[in-house]
Amino acid sequence: MGRFVAFGEIMLRLSPPGRELLMQTPRFDVWVAGAEANVVTQLARLGHDVGMVSRMPDNDLGQSAITTLRGHGVDVRHIQTGGERMGLYFVTSGAGMRATEVIYDRAGSSFAEAPASAWDWDAILDGVDRLHLSGITPALGPVPAESAMAAAAAASARGVAVSFDGNWRGKLWARWDGDPRGILTRIVEHADLMFGNHRDIALLLGRDDFGGEGEDRRRAAAAAFARFPKLQTIASTARAVEHVDLNRLSARIDTRDGHAQTPETVLAGIVDRIGGGDAFAAGVLDALRRGQGIAAAAETGLALAALKHSLPGDAGLFRPADVAAFLAGGLDVRR
Repeated sequence: MGRFVAFGEIMLRLSPPGRELLMQTPRFDVWVAGAEANVVTQLARLGHDVGMVSRMPDNDLGQSAITTLRGHGVDVRHIQTGGERMGLYFVTSGAGMRATEVIYDRAGSSFAEAPASAWDWDAILDGVDRLHLSGITPALGPVPAESAMAAAAAASARGVAVSFDGNWRGKLWARWDGDPRGILTRIVEHADLMFGNHRDIALLLGRDDFGGEGEDRRRAAAAAFARFPKLQTIASTARAVEHVDLNRLSARIDTRDGHAQTPETVLAGIVDRIGGGDAFAAGVLDALRRGQGIAAAAETGLALAALKHSLPGDAGLFRPADVAAFLAGGLDVRR
């Protein structure tokens, strides 16, 4: 395996303690956050050689985030410092029949204001075998969108594989007059691996005739493979929400030749579902980078996604032994 790098914004997440409403009491729990940072953090915990490419202010907030990532084993040499502010977002955790709410405070962040010319892709991609991107970066505005498209093109030109997580963020896209379909299409054209479901594919293809059941999901995957010649693998989850504390989750991977589907896993007593999709992506990447098949990749992705629901904060922090224990079953105390 070569080096794996991800490109995206590193933020701070602020949440009221427990299940309180925002500002119910004047204090917050704070975590380092960001979809791409979550993926590399979990991969580092699983023993992979990973790096993060981003930009943040040269102040205590930025340095604390860099220190946190470094502490988990993430290579931070390509995290630039500059600009004036760190992107923030606020999460009010739901409970029972009250849904979780997210407020973004990311406009004008150091990362969002970095021009596409700020990134030296020759240096960043030296020795790298995979670049990971998500749909969140282009959703931030025209400048990050240009950077994301340039990153995908640079990797493709150098023979570096590209993975892309759709991560649709309607609130971010609504803040500017971008063209989500056009921009995301230009990124996915370079990807061999996509994390996204039938809704992501429908957006990319300008269609609305894909459902969420097995045959429809296969039909959506086939349509994506037909449109994007480089695309070889599509990984997705399906979630059924009974209430905030009780979900059911399954995983699926489609390739051009077939698919693998897991049974549903019941997620009860959910602590925090934010970051579950990033944990799933890390699990799939972990298995594929170890040369395992798509069935194992789907199971590993589901295991890490399920485990992330037990942990507060954004990133999964699990070791290989945790994944093995989950897959072996049994929830009694380990003594």
